[in-house]
Amino acid sequence: MSLDKTIKGLKASFSKELSKSKTSSDLEKFRIKYLGRNGKLASLFEEFNKLPASEKPRFGKELNILKNELSSMYQDVVGGSKGSSISNNTDFSLPGYNLPDGNVHPLEQITYEIKSIFQSIGFSVAYGPEIDDDYHNFEALNVPKHHPARDMQDTFFINPNTVLRTHTSNVQIHLMENQDPPLRHICCGRVYRNEAVSYKSFCLFNQVEGLVINEDSSFAEMKGTLEYFVQEMFGKNTKMRFRPSYFPFTEPSAEVDIWNEKLNQWMEILGCGMVNPNVLTNVGYDNKKYQGFAFGMGIERIAMIKYGIKDIRLFYQNDKRFLEQF
Repeated sequence: MSLDKTIKGLKASFSKELSKSKTSSDLEKFRIKYLGRNGKLASLFEEFNKLPASEKPRFGKELNILKNELSSMYQDVVGGSKGSSISNNTDFSLPGYNLPDGNVHPLEQITYEIKSIFQSIGFSVAYGPEIDDDYHNFEALNVPKHHPARDMQDTFFINPNTVLRTHTSNVQIHLMENQDPPLRHICCGRVYRNEAVSYKSFCLFNQVEGLVINEDSSFAEMKGTLEYFVQEMFGKNTKMRFRPSYFPFTEPSAEVDIWNEKLNQWMEILGCGMVNPNVLTNVGYDNKKYQGFAFGMGIERIAMIKYGIKDIRLFYQNDKRFLEQF
């Protein structure tokens, strides 16, 4: 093929492919193919160098014209004079549009705050499986099959021996099975219960549970730990009280209330107690040597009290009007 036909063919294919290049990525690939250092235009100049001296003046002029034409066609498309929505009058020195900032979900904010409070007094953070076997969710926690305490937690069963965890206490069992005392951890995560959805209950929620195991822990230490937490979370002057309660995995057990000045009433925020010796035995600890305390709270409950939210469902509806307040 003569150089004349090659020049005409290159110009035709250049124009055709340029019209099909729509995105910036397509245009860059196109530029490299035709105008790049090793592109098709550069290969024509290499053929030009092989021409006899008598033919170089004519073809040299044609190649330079072709180079200018192709470069101009490409720049017209890239610059926006053809097929671009960008006006030539656009002032790129002007500031851009402000894009809206995202918001940290209120439950994530409360979780971070709770973790920070307990980490400041030596607690580590642990996580565990949301789908677990019946043993780790119930039996190891002193809740054998057919125990009445199972009625306290309506459970989602995947099969007769596998459940969606009803509390993060299963993480405590995994911790104790894999580590020797002393332990000082909080366990965070979602839990699931087959409850009717209403303004005060949901089929899933988030928990933070704490566990301390050593040779000399006491109810007094637990009480001081939780008093510190309440003061840091709700304020130094927050009134609180401990009420006797029952949990199968702690003994003695208590529930903690704080006084709500706005509603003029006590509000429950968490449960706690000394780890039941049976639980320590189940994980292979010597319950004559070691003892400990545990506590657990719902993050939604803490957020509702702190922010004055009256409907738990708001946390899961993704309503921007609600989320932007935080």
